[in-house]
Amino acid sequence: MNTPNKLTVARIACAFVLIAFLLLRGGAFAWLAFVLFVAASLTDLLDGRIARATGQVTVFGKFMDPLADKILNYAVMILLIPEGLVPALAAVLILIREFLVAGIRQSGAEQGVVIAANNWGKAKTFVQDVSLGLILFLRAIGGLAFLPLLSNLLLWLCAALTVISGVIYVAQNAKVLQEK
Repeated sequence: MNTPNKLTVARIACAFVLIAFLLLRGGAFAWLAFVLFVAASLTDLLDGRIARATGQVTVFGKFMDPLADKILNYAVMILLIPEGLVPALAAVLILIREFLVAGIRQSGAEQGVVIAANNWGKAKTFVQDVSLGLILFLRAIGGLAFLPLLSNLLLWLCAALTVISGVIYVAQNAKVLQEK
């Protein structure tokens, strides 16, 4: 397994530790969740850059890298819903887009076509990472009255960008949905 793929697998492992930190709650765990989320998110930047720079782009990486992002981000989103920091409807819209994209990728794979993430999907992931990182940071600081309002605004921004990127993704890859 090459270095970029190891970073992708490490991001998935980090997600499970992050889930534990979010469930345990409390000051130290909130800070650990924030730090681990930022570190795991940074591996997303590294794995792709290393893979492209060293010619180590693999089919595994094309499939697992976006999946690792989803595991990390959506675990955080779902666990922050009960705290009022993520609107449930925004999370549902975001997840629907991901299922649609996964279906298109699966259809492409069955036709021998590997569909990588496009720039809109990458932008969506970046905005989600920054938004969730900021929310986790402010959550770790604690006691901020404006946090629920700010986090909800950020997640609705993420949801809007996610829907836009999903529409573009479907339009760009509609050919794999046509029956042959």
